[in-house]
Amino acid sequence: MKVSCLQENLSRALGSVARAVAPRSTLPVLGNVLLATEDGRLRLSATNLELGITCWIGAKIEAPGATTVPARTFVDLVNTFPNERVDMEFSVRTQSLHVVCGPFTNDIKCIDAQDFPPLPPADMDGGVPLDTEDLREMIGQVAFAASSDDARPVLTGVLAEIKDGEMTLAAADGFRLSVRSSHLTSPEPGPLRAIIPARALNELARMIADGQETVSMLLPENRGQVIFRTKDSELVSQLIDGSFPDYQGIIPTSKATRSVLPTSAFLKACRAAEIFARESAHSARVRVAPGSELEPGRVLVSATSAETGSNETQVDATIEGEPIEIAFNVRFLMDVLNVIDTPNVALETTSASAPGVIRPVGRDDFLHVIMPMHIGR
Repeated sequence: MKVSCLQENLSRALGSVARAVAPRSTLPVLGNVLLATEDGRLRLSATNLELGITCWIGAKIEAPGATTVPARTFVDLVNTFPNERVDMEFSVRTQSLHVVCGPFTNDIKCIDAQDFPPLPPADMDGGVPLDTEDLREMIGQVAFAASSDDARPVLTGVLAEIKDGEMTLAAADGFRLSVRSSHLTSPEPGPLRAIIPARALNELARMIADGQETVSMLLPENRGQVIFRTKDSELVSQLIDGSFPDYQGIIPTSKATRSVLPTSAFLKACRAAEIFARESAHSARVRVAPGSELEPGRVLVSATSAETGSNETQVDATIEGEPIEIAFNVRFLMDVLNVIDTPNVALETTSASAPGVIRPVGRDDFLHVIMPMHIGR
């Protein structure tokens, strides 16, 4: 193999694929990145056997071939190179890659490409085209609510459903639920349902470049995998087996109080409360006080610490319904308010012991449910 490419392109592609490298593995080759010539381009791939990422970059190919290089060594090295042409030549006899860029000359010990786990080729016919901007926003509004506890693997994933021209993503960790839907721009091949690891979707969101119009999603039959592909990259992930909870049954169907308040003001109030809530399991009280003809309604966010002190922030709000006092994990409130892009947000509550619902005002494609915390007297 003898190829040349630009340092900028090589560094960007390595930054993407290296995120799939296994940090610790009994198979040394899983700590490497595959370099291979393919259809006039240079292909870079990495996998930890659960997640695989591939990027293709433009390259001048003088001799085809393939090898694998230690990921950490190669990434660190390429990042030190100037923004110039990188020339690479692999020697089969010494199993090393000769890399030259400007004044830098390097020889890197490699592992045979034959030892690299094959990433099965995918025929993307039947793939569902998704708008990249919509998909990235959907992932950002849902994946953070997935659990990080492997005790319940199903909850570490995001349920993806495609039905009736609409795609829905849902994630829950037992304390909160995030649901986001989006209309598809083209008809889907049929109903689809899969639990995708949240980590895989977060990596996909990082990979999707600005300017790319669509990404194709495919669930190959009987492979237990999902494949996302753009023109220059591909992500393959194992699906999570199991039955996702009936999240529709978690969403409250009625409300006693609806408070509409500025998103940024609510977020700032939560940030202030979080400073004092750290020692009390991040619990913050939200007191909803309806207004009168003479004064507006108010939402008061407060937290108390035995060591630090206390805090209360008042936010003017439009309130329909009864006054209520309820406690939430303030970090959960901050997480969801950070991903809402509308000027105003609605907080719907029923009682101090019932879940609260947060919705962006003016949009009906997203909702977030948060379980309440116990209010100590």
